[in-house]
Amino acid sequence: MSPAGCPHVNSFKVDNWKQNLRVIYQCFVWSGSAETRKRKAKSCICHMCGAHLNRLHSCLYCVFFACFAKKHIHEHAKSKRHNLAIDLLYGGIYCFMCQDYIYDKDMEQIAKEEQRKAWKMQGIGEKYSTWEPTKRELELLRHNPKRRRITSNCTIGLRGLINLGNTCFMNCIVQALTHTPLLRDFFLSDRHKCEMQSNSCLVCEMSQLFQEFYSGHRSPHIPFRLLHLVWTHARHLAGYEQQDAHEFLIAALDVLHRHCKDDNGKKANNPNHCNCIIDQIFTGGLQSDVTCQVCHGVSTTIDPFWDISLDLPGSSTPFWPLSPGGDGSALNGESHTTGATTLTDCLRRFTRPEHLGSSAKIKCSGCHSYQESTKQLTMKKLPIVACFHLKRFEHSAKLRRKITTYVSFPLELDMTPFMASSKESRMNGQYQQTVDPFNNDNKYSLFAVVNHQGTLESGHYTTFIRQQKDQWFKCDDAIITKASIKDVLDSEGYLLFYHKQFLEYE
Repeated sequence: MSPAGCPHVNSFKVDNWKQNLRVIYQCFVWSGSAETRKRKAKSCICHMCGAHLNRLHSCLYCVFFACFAKKHIHEHAKSKRHNLAIDLLYGGIYCFMCQDYIYDKDMEQIAKEEQRKAWKMQGIGEKYSTWEPTKRELELLRHNPKRRRITSNCTIGLRGLINLGNTCFMNCIVQALTHTPLLRDFFLSDRHKCEMQSNSCLVCEMSQLFQEFYSGHRSPHIPFRLLHLVWTHARHLAGYEQQDAHEFLIAALDVLHRHCKDDNGKKANNPNHCNCIIDQIFTGGLQSDVTCQVCHGVSTTIDPFWDISLDLPGSSTPFWPLSPGGDGSALNGESHTTGATTLTDCLRRFTRPEHLGSSAKIKCSGCHSYQESTKQLTMKKLPIVACFHLKRFEHSAKLRRKITTYVSFPLELDMTPFMASSKESRMNGQYQQTVDPFNNDNKYSLFAVVNHQGTLESGHYTTFIRQQKDQWFKCDDAIITKASIKDVLDSEGYLLFYHKQFLEYE
C-alpha cells in the first residue's frame, strides 16, 4: 500500500460522509454521555450470532454490526461489497480490500474530534494534553528531580497505542522510549527549542507524545502524526508492511538526533561530540584494537554506537563452546542451568579477540607491510542507556530465518569485564574480577524488553516495561497488562534496554 493511505476510501467519501461518520463515532464508538453508552450497550450486538464480544465492527455503509473474530463482518462485506468497517472498541477503520486497518487523514481528524468531545462530556478535561509549565515549575523540574512521589499503585505513564496497520514495530519502540527516565524528564521539562518548519519536527511530536503518555489518560493513543513523520523522514520505513523494530529504533534515534542537534559550538563528552539529548543518553564509544601478529603493534580506533548487536548460537556465524562460570557470567548472576546461553556469553563473544586470517591482512604501521592481525572490540565509554540487539533475524543469499535460541538476561548487569580498561589491566597482570558494591560506574538495571513472536514472515512485537523498581507491564499495542519478573526474564528477548544505576530515581 502506498504511504498516501488506502485507495478505497473514496468510495465512502460521497454525500454527507463526514456527518455520517461523526454519527457512528458519537453513538457507537466514543460514547460520551450515559444515554449514548446505554444505547451502545443495547444496540451493538452481532447481527449474525447475537454476541457482544469478538471485536465488533460496524459497516460504514449501512447499520450492520458483526463479529470480526468470527469473520461475520467479512461475510457481510463480501455479500454487500461494503469494503469499510469501523472497530467499535478502538475506532480504527478496516478495509476488506486491503485486508488491513487503514490511515486516512480526514477520517482520523474526525475520530480525534469526536473522541475529545466524548472525553469532555465525561469530565476528562483537555488541560492535561495542552499543559505547559510556568517558569517557576520549570525551575522546580530542573532542581528537584525527586519532586513527585510515585505510589505503588500509580499508573501514570501507562498507555496503549493503537495499531495503525502492522505498526506494532513502532509501538514497541515508542513504549521503550517513553519509559526512558532521562528522555522522559527532558521532554516533560519542555526543553526542546524547535527551529524547524511547523509540523515537520519529530522531536516536537515526541514531546507531544510524552505529554499524552503522562497526562493521566487511560484510553489508547492514536500515533498517526508520529507515523506520518516517520514515513516523511525515513522513507525506507514508509508503507503498511511489517518492519523491523531494531531498524525503526536506529532510524528514530537518527532523525531525533538530526532534529534536536545542538549547534552552539560546544563539544559534548561523548564519541559523537554532540550535545543533543539523544547523544547524551544513547551514545557510547566502541574501541577497536588491531594487533599485528609480527611486531605486536596495536592500532586503536574509537567509534560511536547507539546499540550493540550480538550474535546468537544457532546462526551461521560460529559460536564458541560455552564455559559456565566464565569471565563475567558469575558477576552478573546469570544461570547456566540446562545449558542456556546468557547475555554475558554473547558479550564475551563480542569482545573476544578475533584472528583476521591471511585473506584480511592489514598494513601495519610498525612493519610497514601487510601482516596478519587480530582484532578485539571493547567498551571505551558506556552510554547512559545501553541497548543490546540480539540478532534473531538472519538474512543471507541462501538463508532467511528467525533464530529462536533462548538467551538468559539479568535484571542487573555489570559491564566492567567488557571495558577497555579491564582489558588493559588484564594485560598488565593487575586485573582481578571482584564485585565492588560502592562502584556503580558500569552497573545497569533492565527497564525495557522488546519481544518478537512468530516467524520471519509473520510476527508480532510486544514490549515489557518497568514502571517502578519491581513492577513490570506488558504492552501489546492498545492492551496493557501487569507482568511478573518471571514473565520478563523467560521471554524471548529481541531488544534489551538497560539504564545506568547511578542515574536512576528512587
